[in-house]
Amino acid sequence: MRQIYLRFWICVLVAFAVSLAATAGDGSRVRVGLAWQPNESAYDRVILSIEQAGGEAVILPQMKPAGFEYEGNVLCPKYIDEMGVLRQEYADIVKRYTYQGTDIAEALAGVQAVVFLGGGDISSTLFAVPQTWHGIAEDSPANATRDVSEYLTMAYCLDHDIPVLGLCRGMQMLAVVSGAPLIQDLGEFFDEMGENYHFLHRMQRDAEGKRYYTPHDVTVTDHTSLLYAITATDTIHDVPSWHHQVVGDVSGTHLKVTGVTPTDGVDIIEAIERTDKRFALGVQFHPEEAIRQHVKGEPGASRFMPLDEAVKYFIALISACKAS
Repeated sequence: MRQIYLRFWICVLVAFAVSLAATAGDGSRVRVGLAWQPNESAYDRVILSIEQAGGEAVILPQMKPAGFEYEGNVLCPKYIDEMGVLRQEYADIVKRYTYQGTDIAEALAGVQAVVFLGGGDISSTLFAVPQTWHGIAEDSPANATRDVSEYLTMAYCLDHDIPVLGLCRGMQMLAVVSGAPLIQDLGEFFDEMGENYHFLHRMQRDAEGKRYYTPHDVTVTDHTSLLYAITATDTIHDVPSWHHQVVGDVSGTHLKVTGVTPTDGVDIIEAIERTDKRFALGVQFHPEEAIRQHVKGEPGASRFMPLDEAVKYFIALISACKAS
């Protein structure tokens, strides 16, 4: 009951802070950690977003399970199968012991919130009910080493009620650690239903083999949610989208679906929240990409949500830290 009461007031305070864009009225800056991942250039747009919201970005160190062997910062080959997926026996160890025996408490000392970034697929062996890999060569899991580090970091944040914001893959990691399954490929999902999929959530490759973010709308399904406190709307317009995996079913978990996008007759989950935490929000889209394009003055920025709308997600995360 206390957690529900606290979360209610955080929603109220978040809505108030977002409406005023008041992120640091007392002169302090909230330190927001960025979960470790190997592509350093991917941090840039999230650092920019946190700074636009008045926070201070801190890149977190990699988390390594006790007893696992590494070559530098990369898991030794014995842990990873030929498709880049974390082998099941080691995934089971990660899920069983999570961050026990790591230095994550020291790593997060002084960090008040954590953002989990977008990126490649998550090893399906880490799902609560493991799945075989989807088998699509061009969409193989990008990095099992990253999967392990993020799983440990997310588990620690949730266990210690540290506010988290998950962006695209980050939302999927929130779901996986919370016990929810993923649909591993939207195209295959619609094929299995005998329906056509029109690639609303990620553009098909162009003649040069490139993909780009595509805009679509998100329906907010719950007026008591963090998502509604942030957006104050029933429809979020023109979110930047780039994904082929989605959260499947959240039943039996502490997750609640708070945003969807109707897609070829199916409601695809676009936002989830942990109802037992102060602030644990995942969005399947990329507000940080809209922020980057607007701040950098890129010609395609007008296709996506306005800057002041996109930055609200980061203002809300920072405001939740100040409210607690």
